[in-house]
Amino acid sequence: MMKKLRYGNTNTFFVDGLLVDTDYAGTLGAFYKELKRNGLGLADIKYVLATHWHPDHAGLIGELQKQGVKLLLIDVQKDSVHYPDRIFEKDGLAYVKADETKARVISCGESRDFLAELGIDGEIVHTPSHSEDSVTLILDNGDCFAGDLEPFEYVEAYGPDERGELEKDRETVLAHRPKRIFYAHRPEILYAK
Repeated sequence: MMKKLRYGNTNTFFVDGLLVDTDYAGTLGAFYKELKRNGLGLADIKYVLATHWHPDHAGLIGELQKQGVKLLLIDVQKDSVHYPDRIFEKDGLAYVKADETKARVISCGESRDFLAELGIDGEIVHTPSHSEDSVTLILDNGDCFAGDLEPFEYVEAYGPDERGELEKDRETVLAHRPKRIFYAHRPEILYAK
């Protein structure tokens, strides 16, 4: 079961026990209301995965960990976990830091087996064109959760020097034949297959 949750500025997604992204710190009350509106409870969330560790994608992770949700951390993200800390501290927001010592850390290569434990058919791939720690969840059914990955139709608008990583990420994702790409701040894109 997949549900799109919108309770702030970032689209987040619930996929069979896995929460993909959260919103900014300070949105926990709105998050709970959105869960309820979608017939979900906190107990339905087994793991939370940030597509990358920018404040608008990881702001609630520490609070969710304190309430029993486990953090799924991809090894390429380990050095980025505390990136949002200084931003939230500067903004004076009530914020609970994520605890990477209690995370389940896996590589992208291990993601298919891990997701299978949750009953999810798919994998997580490294897509660093937005930020070095960015990952994309791609399901075998064609659903793709891309966070802030640049929409592929915009790649040609970039200059040749800027296009390299974008083109690699486009090739990586399109090799999985996505049917729908869900973004954190844009409408989904449908691909006819």
